[in-house]
Amino acid sequence: MAEKMSRVVKKRKLDEIRQDRLYFDSYSDVTIHEEMIADHVRTNTYRTAILKNSESVRGKVVLDVGAGTGVLSIFCAQAGAKKVYAVEACSIAEQAQITVKHNNMEDRIEVIRGTVETVDLPETVDVIVSEWMGYALLHESMLNSVLYARDKWLKPGGIILPSKAELYITPVIDPVVEDRLHFWYTVKDQYGVDMSCMSGFARKCIMNSDITVSSVTCEDVLSHPARFAELDLHSVTPEELRSVKGQFRCESFGSSAVNAFCVYFTVTFPCPDSTAPLVLSTSPCKPETHWKQAVLYLDAPVEVVQDTPITGEVRMYPSEENARHICIHVDYSIGEQKRQSKTFSIPDWSSEAQP
Repeated sequence: MAEKMSRVVKKRKLDEIRQDRLYFDSYSDVTIHEEMIADHVRTNTYRTAILKNSESVRGKVVLDVGAGTGVLSIFCAQAGAKKVYAVEACSIAEQAQITVKHNNMEDRIEVIRGTVETVDLPETVDVIVSEWMGYALLHESMLNSVLYARDKWLKPGGIILPSKAELYITPVIDPVVEDRLHFWYTVKDQYGVDMSCMSGFARKCIMNSDITVSSVTCEDVLSHPARFAELDLHSVTPEELRSVKGQFRCESFGSSAVNAFCVYFTVTFPCPDSTAPLVLSTSPCKPETHWKQAVLYLDAPVEVVQDTPITGEVRMYPSEENARHICIHVDYSIGEQKRQSKTFSIPDWSSEAQP
């Protein structure tokens, strides 16, 4: 029995190592970095936030967790940082080193190849900056690394950029899905074969349990959003990230059919010289980012009229198969409909390619 348990533990460890390797390998290609830096909302908000916090950065020591190509580290140096430790686990660290040298900043920016959990810094830091957000905020679980860095390397009273994250949910109508389901009713007129019997199969295939990452238009949002969770990066613990949950209540704007929920996030940067903080939003009603939105399809659409209440609870937690992948469980009621439940996950495409 002990030998069997030992094998299970070893397999779990190997699986975790493989998942980490697949995760870090995904950042070794130029495409993902091009997508992130080309995301103007993302990159410019970080640049603005770092410059607006220049009083806290100037002459200070900064840690960039998951530095990638090093662009945030360079922003920090431009804001006057005395020293920046750019920690990056994947091979893109070599390109970060080249970029730092190309910008004549190697005297202030030190690129360190490794995970933040394993590297050894020569000193504690005044500022942590990181672009850690994944799809639906928590996919990829990089926030855990930021919290590790906070607990090990951040001085008391130090700042974290961004300092807060919030999660929102709203009911939506996805007209493309409705068109795809209706398609099977049009085949008879086109080709003389009644294929309406395919609609049930199509519904199961399309309105499945996958978290779909896609762009929702503001016109397809059916209520004001409901905030269901807030994470304060100065105080949230890794244990709390194992189950991020909250209640929600929305009221529909008018007559429509709800066929999905949309989950999105915002992150907030402190702005000492401004009355309002700086917010990076992935709302469907704001300019699009590369995160888009997480769309959760119901099993079947539900008709609503103005002020129909849509209530429930959302719970987000790491997948048992891959701790870097997020699962979202939604309990919900729409109007007089009885309580429904559905659990969603992001498909692990990488596992299909592995032997």
